[in-house]
Amino acid sequence: MRPALPACLVVLILLGGEASARPHSLGIAVPTGESTIAYDMNGAGQVAAVLEDGDGNTRGVLFEKGKITDLGSRGGMHSDARGINDRGEIIGSARNKDGTWNAFLFHRSSGMRVMGTLGGPSSYGMGINQEGISVGFADIPNGDWHAFINHGGGQLQDLGTLGGNISYASGINKHRHVVGTAANADGYRHAFLYTAERGMVDLGTLGGRQSSAMAINDNGLVVGASETKDRRWRAFMHDGKRMVDLGALIGNYNSFATDINNAGHVVGTVMVGSERMSFVWLDKKMTVHRGGQGLHLTNAINDRELVIGATYDHGMTAATMASNAAAVITRGGSELLTLIASVLTLAGLAVLYHLRNRGIEMTGSGS
Repeated sequence: MRPALPACLVVLILLGGEASARPHSLGIAVPTGESTIAYDMNGAGQVAAVLEDGDGNTRGVLFEKGKITDLGSRGGMHSDARGINDRGEIIGSARNKDGTWNAFLFHRSSGMRVMGTLGGPSSYGMGINQEGISVGFADIPNGDWHAFINHGGGQLQDLGTLGGNISYASGINKHRHVVGTAANADGYRHAFLYTAERGMVDLGTLGGRQSSAMAINDNGLVVGASETKDRRWRAFMHDGKRMVDLGALIGNYNSFATDINNAGHVVGTVMVGSERMSFVWLDKKMTVHRGGQGLHLTNAINDRELVIGATYDHGMTAATMASNAAAVITRGGSELLTLIASVLTLAGLAVLYHLRNRGIEMTGSGS
């Protein structure tokens, strides 16, 4: 992929009811009142998902060919599953009886393999690559959270911070390059890229105070969200040289990129007033799917061009949709803004950057 985005862009928005564009339920059978959310899907169609009952108790599962495999627990009432690689290894976290958490790796043949911590009581698993190298965050003895990488042994490696007191790792590629969010010396949280050669590098912002990196592909392209000068949040792609504002292709709304595949296709969420929409940046085109037409939660995109997440209708339902789902072509960004404004009732633009179950909550200014 070229290092910089082309100047000439085509912007798309889905407004109609084309059946081919709608998400498809994964068909995870659960009791009435229970919700399901898909977090990732590998090339073999195995899904890392979370089920939630009516009391709010969650459990991470492997879903494959109509069958649910519970990942197990540590005696507590909660577990989750954040990612899965092509070997069928799942990264997740489980709550212990005493309320602490442990990151774990799960494989159907070996079961749950619990990770340690960085000296504090808890750890959380967030991302995994095809080799089974995992990342996440854990508390250190003083109670602060630090990003970690687990190279396959029992010991977690502390990735440090950008000069502040906290950091969170959220994604890793085949080169063991890690992305996430870390506080700087001023207490503001910035997106970071960590490599063994350079350590933790600040990726900056789109002119605002804060940013957060959520995923990285094997070509080194990083995606996430950044605050702008006017205190809005915009989805971004970092090409190794600069942070590119993908949200500007959608309009002056809050947008958050959540994942990128190896083809450089990006997915995420757009908030317009109270309406949550999903977007796909695919082959130099931006497609936005209205609420109810696309996924409500857009968690991942795999190399089979399936967007993974959940729909919402009186509860979450794990679902996927094709990345190239049909859309109506408009002439560009200005027409898109007019079109959105004409069909939505704007209810205010105060937005919480809480990508539900992605582990990082971005509120306020940092510490």
